[in-house]
Amino acid sequence: MYGPPVDLSFKDLNNVTGAMSEVPRIALRPLRTNSKNKYLSQALRLSNNNITNLVGLEFMLSHFLAQPSMLGWLDLSFNKITSIDYVLGELKELRVLYLHGNDIWNLNEVNKLGGLSHLHTITLHGNAIENLKGYRSHVILALPHVKRMDFSAVTREEKVLANIWCKTFKPAKKEEKYVSTDNRVVIFVKVFNGRFNNGGR
Repeated sequence: MYGPPVDLSFKDLNNVTGAMSEVPRIALRPLRTNSKNKYLSQALRLSNNNITNLVGLEFMLSHFLAQPSMLGWLDLSFNKITSIDYVLGELKELRVLYLHGNDIWNLNEVNKLGGLSHLHTITLHGNAIENLKGYRSHVILALPHVKRMDFSAVTREEKVLANIWCKTFKPAKKEEKYVSTDNRVVIFVKVFNGRFNNGGR
């Protein structure tokens, strides 16, 4: 469906734009190109590098792919990514996304992918979020179209239980106020992961 991937794995990349100076690994099935030497593929592999963020991903996709907006399969596994960049939410044709083996620690990062209506397969195991309470339920609720997560099927029963978990165990936000020395009222909102976001008014 996607064609053989443009394979830029094991290139010792520290950022995605660094891939633009690399030649894709030779695939078992040859990659076809158009008249502008852009690859006629809808799949990209960037796994097993040292990538920490996805700044410049859109430029890299345009550099390699004939139709970058049609990207349907993306492997970012085994990197050092700490957060989910909003650029992934712009890949509206994305069906399969591998993010396992990274350094994502905030479960709410997954919410950035909620607008990907075609996304049916995702991996996130091997990140710090895997050890958080309600991990699988949160992902299932945030990505209602996903059918497979961490290489296992998402069942109807899991979706029901995820909804129950959300209503039963996920606490409402709690506001705490105090008056600072300059008489400003500062609001602290206690979020689910136990950290605090603050703002003055």
